[in-house]
Amino acid sequence: MSKIKIFLRKRSISLLLIGLLLSTLAFLTQHYSAQIDISANASNTLSPRSQQLLNTLDSPVNITAYIPVSAPIRPQISQLILRYQQHKKDISFVFIDPQHDLKAAKSLNIGKQGLIVVHYKGRIEKITFLDESSLSNALLQLSVSSERWVSFLTGHGERHASGKANFDLGLLSQELARRNIKTQSLDLIQIEKIPDNTALLVLSTPSIPLLSGEIDLIQNYITQGGNLLLLTDPDDRFLNEILQKLGVGQQKGAIVDNSSRLYGIDDDSFVLVSDYNRHPITKGMKTITVYPQTAALTITQKTEFFAEPFLKTVDQTTKGSLTLGMVLTRNLKQGTQQRIAVLGDGDFLSNTFLGNVGNLELGLRLFNWLLHDDQFIEIPLKTAKDKQLILSTFSIAVMGFGFLFILPLSLIAIGFFIGYRRKNS
Repeated sequence: MSKIKIFLRKRSISLLLIGLLLSTLAFLTQHYSAQIDISANASNTLSPRSQQLLNTLDSPVNITAYIPVSAPIRPQISQLILRYQQHKKDISFVFIDPQHDLKAAKSLNIGKQGLIVVHYKGRIEKITFLDESSLSNALLQLSVSSERWVSFLTGHGERHASGKANFDLGLLSQELARRNIKTQSLDLIQIEKIPDNTALLVLSTPSIPLLSGEIDLIQNYITQGGNLLLLTDPDDRFLNEILQKLGVGQQKGAIVDNSSRLYGIDDDSFVLVSDYNRHPITKGMKTITVYPQTAALTITQKTEFFAEPFLKTVDQTTKGSLTLGMVLTRNLKQGTQQRIAVLGDGDFLSNTFLGNVGNLELGLRLFNWLLHDDQFIEIPLKTAKDKQLILSTFSIAVMGFGFLFILPLSLIAIGFFIGYRRKNS
């Protein structure tokens, strides 16, 4: 056999092997995928805690992003969801333009910024600001299967838990029900004690005084370690005896907040909060919350409760910042913790204002904490190293001189040189 034939045969075998290798690689890429994150701080990979959470979810997850087509944030949302899909294959995801589904936009109360809705086992979570922390926490809340009962005091002109009036809390109750939190109205005149299944009692600005027997029942509930949420309003005095037992006072009048004008609100009685005290309720909270009229809260006396503010106004006056939300805790003998929250405004959770910016998110966080369902996942902020190039004044001057003078003159010189060579060639 000639050397040429041997060479051609070897070449054919080599080409065949290369073709077979490429075909195998093409097949593998169609059915399998692998990625290596070489970015600083693994910024393109889900945190271990998010991966652990996904491993515990035993049912499909459906995510719908109601985001306008023109929104520039769509690609970032897709990239984040893709990271979750790589660890859990039965996560479905779709974009819907709210303008093309006005019925859903109205029923879900979708604002201009859009909305992310996460479905899991017949329950939903809404997200207005999407990042790994908010999405993982939404999935964590949806995975909770235990049923909890919240009792709302009624019979004194309070905001009704299932009411549809502007000042009622019907929309809030619907959102709680989607998270397996049941609500019930409680008239203490008709019953002898607060039901044993009450995981949280809510008192929401009565418009007439409570009877002495009712106050005794509530104070006994507090003494026995019951969790409590008090929603007061400016100059409302019908909860004074309860507040006094907790060592909390209410200043006269409503807070005036001039910073609301920065957000286009002309009414100074509206208080906006964008910077939150570090507390499990507000951990990772990034959205603004709006309070139509709120009273300032103070500590009036020392009690067995540990009190700390978790909502404050902007420090912009000589009086400093004012407290409009306070939490009180007490460790009980049985190894549990009693939790109480007092807010100087209850309208922010009403049907009228619940859909404003982050009000719903804060309300749900508040109820979760009071119900001891506060195991939020704190995702460390991943920042890439050396993202900024810092140059000295001399370096900037050299670069500017080079781009403005040296580079243009060099190009002109090269042009003259090339023209001269062509003319004399």
